[in-house]
Amino acid sequence: MINGIHFLGLAQPELVSLLAEHGEPAYRGRQIFASLHHRRQQSFTEMTDLPKELRAKLNESATASSLELESRYLSDDGTRRYLMKTHDNFPVETVFIPEERRDTICFSSQSGCPLQCTFCLTAQLGLLRSLTTGEIVEQIIFALNDAYGVGVKTPRGVNLVGMGAGEPFLAFDSLMKALRIMADPQGLYIVPNRVTISTAGIVPRILELAKIPDRPHLAISLAAPTDELRDELMPINRKWPLAELLNACQEFQRSLKPGERFTFEYVMLEGVNDSDEQARQLANLLNRHGLKAKINLIPHNAADPLPYHPSSPERVEMFKAVLEAKGVAAFVRQPRGRDIFAACGQLAARRERIAVPSRA
Repeated sequence: MINGIHFLGLAQPELVSLLAEHGEPAYRGRQIFASLHHRRQQSFTEMTDLPKELRAKLNESATASSLELESRYLSDDGTRRYLMKTHDNFPVETVFIPEERRDTICFSSQSGCPLQCTFCLTAQLGLLRSLTTGEIVEQIIFALNDAYGVGVKTPRGVNLVGMGAGEPFLAFDSLMKALRIMADPQGLYIVPNRVTISTAGIVPRILELAKIPDRPHLAISLAAPTDELRDELMPINRKWPLAELLNACQEFQRSLKPGERFTFEYVMLEGVNDSDEQARQLANLLNRHGLKAKINLIPHNAADPLPYHPSSPERVEMFKAVLEAKGVAAFVRQPRGRDIFAACGQLAARRERIAVPSRA
């Protein structure tokens, strides 16, 4: 009938049209969309407002959910990491981070990652494949249902961050469609203003995003103030070096709307990129390009076999002070879920917990 289509990857009008092609009234498509996205039901069998015969046909020919949970990990700080696998047996990881005023879901856009950043565990996997629109949306639904219950209204606001495994801008079309689907008021209704997407610096996609009016917030990972060091830490810099990347950031900054956030991220590696001189270089670089974005300082989340250690809290604070003295707004992001391999840069389909160093 419908050839195994993953319904979570279809916008509401697409579902309406698809069902109509198979002789169903338009309202059936709207019912199914509401069941999948508003009530967050993950099987056609649960959709008791549909005729029994239609449910049976859908069960045979379409997909309401395709990810299979392999493991669920709970951190001492309340963070949850979900290790799932796709229908073709590739790992997908999603992180739920509870907070006082809002909760955050960190989702993946790819299984593995091709960019080979030397401080990131995900790079050890290489790229397995990019995720589909349905697989991206399904991560959010699964995390919401696990945290709150199937279809239960969220007690606090929920933010999404595309900072899980993979480079989101290498799955750009699937990602942007997923965000449009999740923004539907008849569904999850998580609007782009509650979403932040992080990129290592895919310049053409930054420029493309600048032209999209209803878009997520943008975060760009820098990790170094010079091309020489960034080439070593983030090989993508050899294709789009800092000058080209920051020129694209200037273009994006010119497109900002009131209330829109634009941030840089800087992983703090002990003895590698955390000196006062490097802080001055970073501030001068951003000021020279007229960039007013804030910087999130992220102490490295260490794990074997990575050769790095996190900068000490004192060094992070000194680095922050140098930036601020030069007029650059800087904030320190506190790690969450380190003990379950759920923190930034740790997603690598690990199946164990780790002991967190006392200085972390």
